[in-house]
This record gives sequence, structure tokens and C-alpha cells, in this order.
Amino acid sequence: MPLPQPAATGEDAAARRELALREAVRRRLLDPEDALLAAFVDLDGVAASVADLHRAFPAGVEVLHAFAAKANCLVPLLARLRGLGMGCEVASPGEFAQALAAGFDPARIVFDSPAKTRRELVQALELGAAVNIDNWQELDRVDDLLRAGASASRIGVRVNPQVGAGAIGAMSTATATSKFGITLADEGNAERLVEAFRARPWLTWVHVHVGSQGCPLDLMAEGVAQVVAFAERVNAELGRRQVVGIDLGGGLPVNFADDTTTPTYADYVGRLRAHAPELFDGRYRLATEFGRSLLAKNGFTAAYVEYTKASGGRRIAVTHAGAQVATRTVFMPDTWPLRITAHHPSGAAKEGDDPVPQDVAGPCCFAGDLLARARPLPPLEPGDLVALLDTGAYYATTHFQYNSLPEPAVHGFTVDAGGAVRFEPLRRAQPVEELLRPVG
Repeated sequence: MPLPQPAATGEDAAARRELALREAVRRRLLDPEDALLAAFVDLDGVAASVADLHRAFPAGVEVLHAFAAKANCLVPLLARLRGLGMGCEVASPGEFAQALAAGFDPARIVFDSPAKTRRELVQALELGAAVNIDNWQELDRVDDLLRAGASASRIGVRVNPQVGAGAIGAMSTATATSKFGITLADEGNAERLVEAFRARPWLTWVHVHVGSQGCPLDLMAEGVAQVVAFAERVNAELGRRQVVGIDLGGGLPVNFADDTTTPTYADYVGRLRAHAPELFDGRYRLATEFGRSLLAKNGFTAAYVEYTKASGGRRIAVTHAGAQVATRTVFMPDTWPLRITAHHPSGAAKEGDDPVPQDVAGPCCFAGDLLARARPLPPLEPGDLVALLDTGAYYATTHFQYNSLPEPAVHGFTVDAGGAVRFEPLRRAQPVEELLRPVG
């Protein structure tokens, strides 16, 4: 399959956003009465990010790049990623169903979850999806299921190299006490795991995921290196190349400070080469599971300012974007800050006015529903728009239904060389009537 090509529009990210925002207002995809909030995904930018990922890995190594569906599970977007040569990593029955609906070949679906049920495992094994086993009890369960019939699935074990935490504890999955995987350093585990491979010729992969946002590249690469060393140990002690694949997980951090994409996939591969050169000599097949880093910087969320007020001498802009579409930012503002830009009702950027400190508040009925505190912005007025940047992953597509606020529409867009914007629906706005459906 040819590599996807990066976008060639000549527009920088900020200019593309403003073009899309202005056109969305003109076409009433944003409207102060009927479409108070909407999210947008730059589909050209997504294609460029996928191209960067593919090119970062050497052509001589077999790699399945599986998009982490949790980052943006909208079926039309997953289908587009499939068309760009991606596989799909899923961690729940819902994500599995979305991947199938998007047309992914089950052989290109990777099923990860620390709580797979027997029914979910049966489905994955019958379809031939890849399965990464999380713990000893799940290994016993898979033993039972495979005794009932063979499977075409490639099956691996998630191991925890216990290399430590990054800057965000909640996003670090290779700590000494992480809930994920089988720990390598705990007494007796490595030996027991070698014997588990010896007894199960169908166990042919190892999986690792050190963490996500806040994890430095060297920590991630060191975790991978320990897993590669374990795979080498298995193959040496068994006297055969039983472990044939390494699933590297995902977790490349995203720069939320400006429009620069850093670190890059090439940076990450460079650190892998330094820590685990065996990955690139052809002895292992590889898989990756990137999500946020592919989508975050290729999306934004826009909302109208409904009211402005002052409290204690500070301006407050009450908008229609809050905890329902920016849950992590609202509840952990120091860990997940967002860039916010101010726009006229036309979508044009507000310029010329001196910034003043303002709280940017959401519509949810609790005091902490704030997207930003004392953020210097051009003075906001009712009818203006705010744009929450770098929200192509999670955010609006991982909706939090506080106060029964409905899901906003999500629109994909492309911009041609002449600056013309084309939209396509990724999710319609949820009608309030859907919230009234009876149960049962």
C-alpha cells in the first residue's frame, strides 16, 4: 500500500483553522441559536500525521500501526484512518464494534483491555483479532478457550517493565504498582513468564505501553528495551524464535503550548534505535498504538460566548464549551491546559485589542466548570466565539453528559490549495429529544 501523502495546501495551522471557522459560521455549522458548539477535525492534517508516522519507521521492518480508538472513536474517522493504512487498537466491546463498523479487517485490530470478559475474548479469537493478555488469570482463560478450538489470532502478553512514572502519574502505566500487565521485576514473574511461553507455542508476541502524556521519550524507549531483552531471553531459553513480534504501544506526548509538533515520530524512533537497536534488524515484527499524537493537533472545538460579567474585579466569559467537552481540562487544569483563541462572530480572529485576564467558563452547573482562569485574551463579548485548540483527540468525541448536555456535532474538513474549505459530517449534533427516550 502506498504511503499516505501529507497535505500540500500551503496554509499554516492557524490560517487553516480560521478559514474553517469562518466557513463554518457562513454555512451555519456554528450558529448563535442552533449550533452553539461544534468540533472540527482537519482531515488533511490527519493524513499528514499518519504519513509522518509511517515514514518514521524503516521500510524494511514490518509494522502494523494501529490507531488507538479511544482517542477518537467516530466511525467515519476510523474508516478514513483505515484508508490511510492504519490498523485499530481497541480496549472495549464498544470500540471493537466501532472498528468493525469502520471496515477494519479483524486481523488488523488489536484488542487491549485489562478487563476482557470471556464473551469478548471468544469474539476476538473467533474473528482472528490480535489479543494482548493482561494478567495470569486472563492467560488461564485464554488457555480454556483455545482448548475448545484453534484461533488465527496472534496472541501476546502485556508486560510491565516497571521503569517508573512520567510527569503525570495518572498517565504513567509502567510504575511499580500499575494496574496494567504482568510485572517483570516482581520476584519470580520473569521466570514464570518464560515458562508460560514454553508451555504455549501460540504465545508469540509481547506488548508494552509505558505511558502517555508527560512521559519522556527515553523513559518510553527504556521500557521497550527491557521488553525486547525479555523477548530475547525467552527465545534463547526456549532455543527457538517463539517471540516474533513486539507491540510497542503508543503514548507519544503532544505539545499543547503552540502549533509546533514536538516530539516527532522520528524523534521517538531515534530513541528506540539508541535503546533497542534489535527492533530494526528484521528479527521482530512490530505494532504501534498511537492515538492522541495523531489527532490532537489536527482538531479544534468552537463555542459561542453567551454572556460576560465581572466577579471580584475579573472578567468572566460564559461559553457553551465546558466540562462536557473538555473534561480533563476542567477537572485537572494544571495537567491538561488548553490554548484558547478569541474570535469575532464572523470567525475572524480578534486582534488589535490589548488582552485582559478573563475566566473562560462553561455551561455546566458547578463552580469549577472553567476552561481557563485569568487567561489573557482580547476582551470577549456576547456573540463572540472561542476556539479550544489541539482537541482533535478525546475532548468533544469523549463526551461527558453532565447536566444532560447533548453531544455536539463533529465536522471533518479539508482545505484546498486555493483556500476553499470542504466539510464532511463525522457526527451529527445530538437532538435533545434523544435524551428523552424511555429506558426498556
